[in-house]
Amino acid sequence: MEKFENLVNLIKQLRSPEGCPWDREQTLETLKPHLLEETYEVLEAMNEGGDNLKSELGDLLLQIVFQANISEEKNEFSIEDVIDSISEKMIRRHPHVFEDKNIASNSSEVLINWERIKSEEKEHENRKSVLDGIPTSFPALLRAEKLQKKASKVGFDWPEIHGVIDKVEEEIEELRDEIVSNNLEKAQEELGDLLFALVNLARHLNINPEICLNKASDKFDKRFRYVESNCDFEKASLEEMDNLWEEAKK
Repeated sequence: MEKFENLVNLIKQLRSPEGCPWDREQTLETLKPHLLEETYEVLEAMNEGGDNLKSELGDLLLQIVFQANISEEKNEFSIEDVIDSISEKMIRRHPHVFEDKNIASNSSEVLINWERIKSEEKEHENRKSVLDGIPTSFPALLRAEKLQKKASKVGFDWPEIHGVIDKVEEEIEELRDEIVSNNLEKAQEELGDLLFALVNLARHLNINPEICLNKASDKFDKRFRYVESNCDFEKASLEEMDNLWEEAKK
């Protein structure tokens, strides 16, 4: 596609000796925070709706092309290799579309085949644990959820949700005991166990914990702003702020 080629050539020009000093200085390492930032900005644009998503997707695409160009300069791979790789992967993992349409008749069967094909691919051959392949760089909630899902696939899971709820209550009690004992180091560990158990509860309820927590944060944000706009923090008592908080909940 001509416009995509123009973007690729644009990045190459920016990286050339006659290009931009800042762009020439960038490495895969220095671009990491930019990639993360652009990803979050895409998500924010999706939440807000409107035309901003188009611009943010462009910024994210720029990061992909930029990093592929750096890799090409190091004779590792090019953006064409990136496109070929994902195209081949999607064809390989969709045999029900590109080969035998009778292989899968519903989404559940598609996902089962997807995981089976994925496990047979070369990059998965040397994995020694079912938990291998989950990046430690994942956000904490996402990593916990992925670990739990992989363990669940081999039967290591609560058979029903009541066991998960009991585990949450158990972790709360253990956290309370450490707080009472003023053992902050142990309390930190127990708080982590509680968060992990809560993610597991969300998984059993088929609730995305990241979205769930963000909704709670949005709710807090809205209510706090109401309190802020209706009182002077330097003069208001905690009781007055609590009353405004209750008003904001209505």
